[in-house]
This record gives sequence, structure tokens and C-alpha cells, in this order.
Amino acid sequence: MSEKIYEYKDDNDWFVGRWTGTFSFDGFVSLDNDILELQGSLSRLISSGQSNPASSAGNILLLRFSSVLRLLAFVADMINQELGRHLEVRQHQGAVLMIEQERLLLIHLPQSGLPLSALSEGGLPASFGDTILIATRNDGKTKEFSGIFAKLGLKVENLNDYPDLPDVAETGTSFAENALLKAETIAKLTGKMVLADDSGLKVDVLGGLPGVWSARFSGPDADDASNNAKLLHELAMVFDIKDRSAQFHTTLAVAAPGKESLVVEADWPGYIALQPKGENGFGYDPLFLVGETGRTAAELTPAEKNQLSHRALAVKKLMEVFPEWQAKHSL
Repeated sequence: MSEKIYEYKDDNDWFVGRWTGTFSFDGFVSLDNDILELQGSLSRLISSGQSNPASSAGNILLLRFSSVLRLLAFVADMINQELGRHLEVRQHQGAVLMIEQERLLLIHLPQSGLPLSALSEGGLPASFGDTILIATRNDGKTKEFSGIFAKLGLKVENLNDYPDLPDVAETGTSFAENALLKAETIAKLTGKMVLADDSGLKVDVLGGLPGVWSARFSGPDADDASNNAKLLHELAMVFDIKDRSAQFHTTLAVAAPGKESLVVEADWPGYIALQPKGENGFGYDPLFLVGETGRTAAELTPAEKNQLSHRALAVKKLMEVFPEWQAKHSL
């Protein structure tokens, strides 16, 4: 019996799990018939192929619960680590699917059901809507999104996988305008579901600059080093750290051809350091002090940043509304 404790926690869901002799859900939330049916299905899935099923099961404590997608991703991670299996959790038009080696083992339908259009002659389509094209060529940004989406069973592509696509000029005057422009343009050109973000740093004493111009703050040939140097120059006479307050901002837009786009936004509050620190991350991370921690974003591990960052916060918001949007528009 494993002594390892598993945990997933965000604003809406909080699961704690331990491998025990029986599989069950417990906790402080109401275990309705839907959850009890899911419990039975998971118990059967775990015991399949096990020589001693009674010793191969887990107990999941539901402290907060809102998303079947996140719950099944959490359970799949436990099973994979404990039993060496290769379960994946994907979503399609509001349905949540558990798959192993391209075999569908479990499906949880939304209350509204699954449209018949989701079925083809060969059954469910192979992609299950599990791939998102990120409208960026930035490998650092793509790596962050990949880490965030991995636990949700979503695979990530970026524009480097489509070298013939043109660059989309960010001509908008707001983060939302730029994110929508990129997402909708690339979706139209590729016919794919596209996630675009427009992110930047807003410094209060600079009136919100560099804002939408964050990537090119130091000029048309800007890079991370020159942008950071310009920001330090602009704040050279601001000595009190409390007067150097700032927020990393992200707007996420999801688009698909002929569909109404989805937009969410999030801010990550902090301060601008007096000098760069840390080797991780990219962009303004070496100068961005995270809240009151005294550490810059570049001093966080990728796992820590994926829990705290503006993109992580925006993705959490996106995942709360994405299944409903996906089912509504029958991607």
C-alpha cells in the first residue's frame, strides 16, 4: 500500500488522494448519483487486469468539487503513478473521456448529452478535440502552456508546427483586441481551434506601460535584455519598492471558424525589483517580484510558476467555462 499523498488544489476544486485497499470518494461535498456512478466505473477500471484488485485502489477526498474533467485527470495521474498505466483524460464537446493507448475506457457525458454529430462512421473522432494550437512561436510561452494543459489531457501545438503561416500583426490597442485578432485569424487560416494570448507587464507608476507594447518596449529590435534594461532605466528614480507595484496581465482568446470566440483575463500582482534575479522564465521574469515573497518569477521553478502565474490564473478561468463553450458550439 503506497504512503504517497496526492493533491490537486485551485479556487474551485480541491482533491486529496491516497492509495488504499478500496476505491471510493469521500469528503465535504454531496456525493450525488452522478459521482457515485463515476466511482463505480473507476473502481471497475482500476481492477481490470489486476491480479489482486483489492490491494490496488484509491481513496479520494473531495474538499471542493466543480469539474469532472479535473477530477478524472487527478485520478488518472494517481493510477498511472501507482500502477504504471498510461491513462489520458481528454474532452470533446463537453464530454470527458478516459483513454489508454487510443482505447476509450470511460466516458462522462454532460447533462445536456453529447450531440450525434460527435459520432462518425468509425465512432468518436480520433482527435476528441484534445489539441489546441497556440498562436505563438515563443517556445518559452509554449512550454508554460504545455505544462498547464498537460494535467487536463490537452496536447499543445504552436505556430512552429505550421511554418507557412504568416505572422499576425498586433495592431490592437488593448490586450483583448490583440488576442482576438491572433486567435480568429489563425483559426480562419488553419480551420483549427486556436488559443491566443496577449500578455504583458503593467507598471502602475508608468501609467500601465509597457502594457500591450511589452514585447517591443525598447524598440522594433527589442529582446528580453533590452526591454529589462529600459524598464530599469524608466524606474531609476523610483526607490521605494512599494512605489514599483506592477501586474503581469494575460488575456486568453479561443477561436474556431464560424464560432463565437471565448475571452478570459487575469492579473498577477507584484513589484519591479531593483535588479534582475533568477535564471528561469523569460521576458520580464527576472525583474518581477512575486507578491510579498521577495522572489522574482525567474527564481520560481516551472511547476511553481504554473500554479501562480497570470497565464495559470487565466487558464484556470478558461477551463471553468471552456467545456460549456465547446459543447455549445459543437467543435
